[in-house]
Amino acid sequence: MELKENPDDSHLQVFRAEVRDWLENNCPASMRTPMPSKEMPAGGRRAEYPNPDTKVWLDRMAEQGFTVPMWPKEYGGSGFDANETKVLREEMRRINARPALLGMSITMIGPALLEFGNEEQKLEHLPKIARGEIWWCQGYSEPNAGSDLASLRTSAVVDGDDYIINGQKIWTSGADNADWMFCLVRTDPDASKHEGITFILFDMTTPGVSVKPIRLISGFSPFCETFFDDVRVPRKNVVSEPGQGWTVAKRLLEYERASIGTIGSSRQKSATLEELALQYLGADNGRIADPAIREQVLVQNMNDRAFSLTMQRSADLRKSGKAPGAESSMFKYYGTEQNKKRFEVLLNIMGTRSLGWDADTAFTEFELDITRAWLRSKANSIEGGTSEVQLNIIAKRVLGLPD
Repeated sequence: MELKENPDDSHLQVFRAEVRDWLENNCPASMRTPMPSKEMPAGGRRAEYPNPDTKVWLDRMAEQGFTVPMWPKEYGGSGFDANETKVLREEMRRINARPALLGMSITMIGPALLEFGNEEQKLEHLPKIARGEIWWCQGYSEPNAGSDLASLRTSAVVDGDDYIINGQKIWTSGADNADWMFCLVRTDPDASKHEGITFILFDMTTPGVSVKPIRLISGFSPFCETFFDDVRVPRKNVVSEPGQGWTVAKRLLEYERASIGTIGSSRQKSATLEELALQYLGADNGRIADPAIREQVLVQNMNDRAFSLTMQRSADLRKSGKAPGAESSMFKYYGTEQNKKRFEVLLNIMGTRSLGWDADTAFTEFELDITRAWLRSKANSIEGGTSEVQLNIIAKRVLGLPD
């Protein structure tokens, strides 16, 4: 689709019609249904697609640059501006189309490379990210460097054209399936703890990298311990400059927090709280029969709507392409709290139907998924920086309060 640099309303109308027509003709019917957790489109070399339409949809969207519409075309995007991207997302929501690609590849490392990567790194990695060919994981936290991330000790020592990396990371989401890692390492032990850090990329098949999944209370193992034993990584894989990793890391965390914050608002329409309440509790003159649950649903929906409008207002203010700042901490904090509250309301609605587990054949797949998702949601206020850390950032950088 050929686009004007400064599209006016008439252009957007034509553009919307073109996008609508393309989506109608290319989005498979099964990709217009609520997405089960087992069909999440993360991509990667080892990706499996229980529903073949997931791969069909990913390939079609990637061919158009629609997986990352605001990225430049040379890096796998569509080159859309904010208005055109908004139209695309509105038209996808209109037909309840699933996202074609999810994960930190497009929400975290991709934007960071666009901002800090050199041209060789952008051309090497960004098109593969846009096509869903590579699954990335994050090497930040360590056993003694969680909230105080800058205390990390994983070392990288120069050896000719390479770095030799030794150390350990923890809570590396998806590392057992990931193809590449973006990682923080200490390259100058004598510098201040913030200035001696370097941001580096490497293939997870590199000799010396080993991964051990961590089983969670939800029954899943999305997080892992990752160990590095004399891992040899080319020095050209450093993003920005050696010792400048903290600057890249902070920006990437802002992208991460803005992304995590969106879980407080639904990406795709599924059964609403009202529909589920009517299903499980029945109706009283067309309303949810239980007045207490009715109030909980109303409050949740009002807060969801207010949060959605606030995020949209922020997005409109950033149409110039400015990266997210301290507001990402506000979105991360409020969005994760909203998500946790939503699951609490769901459990109140479902009652004993929310107590199922693997072996309980009396429960539906949806009910079993809700139980695990409720348990998983408890980590929302920890991952990407704890709620306490976000509140400190808001106090200092938004409200201007003293230390």
